[in-house]
Amino acid sequence: MKRGSFWSWLWIIIGALYFILPLYSTFDFSLREKKDVLSFLSYTNVFNDPDFWSTIIFSLEIAFFTIIASIVLVVPTVYWIRLRLPQLRGILEFISMLPFVIPAIVLVFGMIRVFSSPPFALTDTYFGTYALLVAGYVVLALPYVFRAVDTGLAAIDVRALTEAAQSLGANWGTILIKIIFPNLRVAILSSAFLTLATVIGEYTIASFLVGIKAFGPYMSLIGQNKTYESSSLAIISFFFTWSFMGLIQLFTRGKASSSSLAGAR
Repeated sequence: MKRGSFWSWLWIIIGALYFILPLYSTFDFSLREKKDVLSFLSYTNVFNDPDFWSTIIFSLEIAFFTIIASIVLVVPTVYWIRLRLPQLRGILEFISMLPFVIPAIVLVFGMIRVFSSPPFALTDTYFGTYALLVAGYVVLALPYVFRAVDTGLAAIDVRALTEAAQSLGANWGTILIKIIFPNLRVAILSSAFLTLATVIGEYTIASFLVGIKAFGPYMSLIGQNKTYESSSLAIISFFFTWSFMGLIQLFTRGKASSSSLAGAR
């Protein structure tokens, strides 16, 4: 047991150093914009840049619509398959993994080719372009949303809840809104924060559709032109991402078991 504990702690320390040292080096470098002085000047420059706030706000807005679209698309689909068509679950799981296999550059070029000419021509308008951007992010977020929702539905007795609701006269809309969604609040929150983190840092699709209006392309542009500010942005984006992960832990702590109990009643 002692030998196993030693090796476990050794690998934990090595993994922590592998993760923390580059982050510390980046943070230390971001403080050296003034010669021989440690300062937050690069962070001040970033926060004083109007483009920084406009890109953050734009990406947050796109993330919000992506989350709504993903939940509306995935939750009823996974619920129906678990309830009526369990034999199709393997096919849906395979489809949900495709964004890990198909590069984002292939996806965005396909979208531009299909939707840049009649009869669709969505790229000719701001609304159409933003709709394409949301659709692309829905695809990228599909693995995370599907896994979270599928795990949440596995933790509750979907069939018993549905039959009980139908016996009381509830229609399908009522079942989804008042029974299924409340029991999936933990899974939905988890998938929402993961989607938000994905959208904030995504570069490929945003750069081809909206350019530096989004935060990912803005980070790339700063990295090409400003040395210390790019390091500051890397730390800031890292902070955003881990803040979202922390919020997942905060909001889901102790709630998974209560959701399961609610589904069993």
